[in-house]
Amino acid sequence: MLTIENLTVSYGSRRVLHEISLHVESGQVLALIGPNGAGKSTLVRAVSGVIPSSAGSVRLDGQDLLSLPPMQRARRVAVVPQAVTLPPAFTAWETVLLGRTPYLNFLGQVSAADEEIARSALGRVDALGLADRRVGELSGGEQQRVLLARALAQGTPVLLMDEPTSHLDLQHQVALMELAHSLAHTDGMSVLVALHDLNLAARYADTLALLVAGHVTSCGSAALVLTPAASAGA
Repeated sequence: MLTIENLTVSYGSRRVLHEISLHVESGQVLALIGPNGAGKSTLVRAVSGVIPSSAGSVRLDGQDLLSLPPMQRARRVAVVPQAVTLPPAFTAWETVLLGRTPYLNFLGQVSAADEEIARSALGRVDALGLADRRVGELSGGEQQRVLLARALAQGTPVLLMDEPTSHLDLQHQVALMELAHSLAHTDGMSVLVALHDLNLAARYADTLALLVAGHVTSCGSAALVLTPAASAGA
């Protein structure tokens, strides 16, 4: 179980997340919804340890994730960021192999097992055909699929995704969310995903958490959270 307790983030004197507490069970997809500027991306980054929190904790099966060295944390939590500049000269294959970095030996050697895991990750996001193409030549949607494959190559029990469907056409949005659902329900991962599309959230998430101005104002099933008032706010 991924447990977020009283997580608070401040930028100087401005508090942007207010004592957020959420639980993501193994085998569950929890979708963060809310208006732009509500704090969804900030929460994903704080849970991953990319930005510091001023209070609270993030634990996986009782272990404090934020106290771990980055390489150890990368074996437990994988992240698909909303927007990132990938090395344009890298191929998609080389980029996905970066997901194996936490497991490499001190010489940084990639094993046959690492390559098989990377190949499987590309296959799961329907991107094997992109393997030899340079990232700089890929569309935004193709790059997003490569980022997801890189995260899957990490082999972690927790997957965090920040607006992963934002650069995808409808067909690939559905395919990605079906994969997220499968990763939780078949592979037993804990999946925390920030989404703007309420239809995708309602269809694929087990639990929805509505963020408004850095506060969780509602958390539960789609029927509970997606009231007319919540839908207007999100």
